[in-house]
Amino acid sequence: MQTVFIVAHLVVSLILIFIVMAQEGKDPGMRGIQGASSDMGDSFFKKNGGTTKEAMFTKLTTTLAILFLVTTMVLVILSA
Repeated sequence: MQTVFIVAHLVVSLILIFIVMAQEGKDPGMRGIQGASSDMGDSFFKKNGGTTKEAMFTKLTTTLAILFLVTTMVLVILSA
């Protein structure tokens, strides 16, 4: 039983790392010097407010973080 949760924990942690690294930062970087904001531009993701790429990444990150917490707690309980 513990082996299943260890494997699940490793899979969740690797996916969580990948998703966090794939997200764009909130800092506008060099665009901030020119006065451009990070939400400028007309793309598909910018027009659909509830289904933006950032919103999808945020929901996925939150879900994976909760799964990570749950698998961590289960592993702690099983090891005791």
